Amino acid sequence: MFGRTKEPPTPATPSGGPAGPSGSQPGQGKGRPTPTRAEREAANRRPLVPTDRKAASASSKEAMRDERRRVQQGRINGEEKYLTLRDRGPVKRYVRDIVDSRRNLGEYFLPFVLVLLLVQLGVSSTRNNTLFFASYALLYVGLIAVVVDSLFLRRRVRRLVEAKFGAEALVRTGVVGYAVMRALQLRRSRIPKPQVTRGQQIG
Repeated sequence: MFGRTKEPPTPATPSGGPAGPSGSQPGQGKGRPTPTRAEREAANRRPLVPTDRKAASASSKEAMRDERRRVQQGRINGEEKYLTLRDRGPVKRYVRDIVDSRRNLGEYFLPFVLVLLLVQLGVSSTRNNTLFFASYALLYVGLIAVVVDSLFLRRRVRRLVEAKFGAEALVRTGVVGYAVMRALQLRRSRIPKPQVTRGQQIG
């Protein structure tokens, strides 16, 4: 009829279906089917659980051991980032140097007590009361000597810390007790290890 234009017929493809955007059949790009979105996501997805659990567990344990060794060695060497809260800060480092620079009677007290115990065991078998009571007297003498030495250390720590950091550092950090406890430990067993030699002047 007038005013109506007939639409041209759609050409048929050789396979009988509509042609794709580039004249090729859908699903055929570069000679292979185009992967769907689900297939692409599956190809990029990594497994949450390792396929070799035994090897992954061994590797994780080894890494944890290495980290523990690094932290422990850092504490022994006095590296600030590896120290516990009790040992951190310039005041505590200064107090450690004060303790480690002197010969403390407290560090010899434990070996002294062990020797006395061995003596008492030997004396008890001989029923020698004189030596037995003498060993007890030596024990009390050693204990009194440690207490007196700790009082001298306490006074020295208070004086030096107050002169260098101020009086508030004594209360804020609890350095007096910290110094006495370190002085009671054997020098080679102290952590962090001593950074100064005996007799070294601490200013």
